[in-house]
Amino acid sequence: MEKIPVVKDVLRLYEEGKATRDPRTKDLFMLYDNPVYVWIITLVYILFVTLIGPRYMKNRPAFTFPRFLVVYNSILVVWSTYMFVEIIASAIHADYWKNGFLCCVYNKDTQKDPKEARMARIIHMFFLSKIVELVDSVLMVLRKKQEQISFLHVYHHCSIVNIYWWVTTYIPGGQSWFCSSLNAFVHIIMYTYYALAAIPSMRGKLWWKKYITRLQLTQFVLIFFHTIQTTFTGCDFPLWSHVLLSSYMISMMVLFGNFYLQTYIKNKRAGYKKTDLAQNGVSKNGSVTHGNSVNGHSNGIANGHSKSD
Repeated sequence: MEKIPVVKDVLRLYEEGKATRDPRTKDLFMLYDNPVYVWIITLVYILFVTLIGPRYMKNRPAFTFPRFLVVYNSILVVWSTYMFVEIIASAIHADYWKNGFLCCVYNKDTQKDPKEARMARIIHMFFLSKIVELVDSVLMVLRKKQEQISFLHVYHHCSIVNIYWWVTTYIPGGQSWFCSSLNAFVHIIMYTYYALAAIPSMRGKLWWKKYITRLQLTQFVLIFFHTIQTTFTGCDFPLWSHVLLSSYMISMMVLFGNFYLQTYIKNKRAGYKKTDLAQNGVSKNGSVTHGNSVNGHSNGIANGHSKSD
């Protein structure tokens, strides 16, 4: 296998890349200087949410555990809040503000700068939070909410865990602060919604779900343009990371944009049409319908959660 040219090139690049790993983070918990552990978690996750879990729950009643959902999501709200504040504080501590936060350098000197150690630690914590968030999908399966396990949902959770293994191992500082802080902020809002949605008395009062989707899309657009401007202004930050992040943001904008279109625009129009038919006394069985297609749209958040919890 190693004699195949393509495989040889990949192995050579992999070995050469080891020299650029950040010595402060490469051996930390769940990094271990080797991506195989994250790959195993990813494989187990995919198998459980798409195959093993649904089969196990097929002839069993759905779990509910509302109190656990409130506690779990509340913990993630607190965790995300801490990470958001700490990433901003670490960026200020590392003097990123001197360049207006638009070009935050990462190179070999960064690894030696004691002011950067704080940022490296919080980026590692951010990576660990992405692993914990895989529990979102496990809970959906156990609650028999399999319709929420969409391609977008699985792709998003799997990809972000793996991408942040590379970020934390190779570039836990510099420009990495921007996307991490922005994502942590969005997750404060998102998990607050989930925590409230788990309380039965609150479900009918949560009107702002679709705005979370808009916030997520705004996040991807901001990260994309922040990355692009960094690339063209010659900021001293690894080029491969620019390509990786901008490509990932394009995929997120396409997938989340399609989700928003299908969930909030097309379904809303369909709801209006049903309402018009109902007002005219038209239905398939000849009786009057009310056209209430889940308030004219399928209540979903573009984290792949395509139905109301």
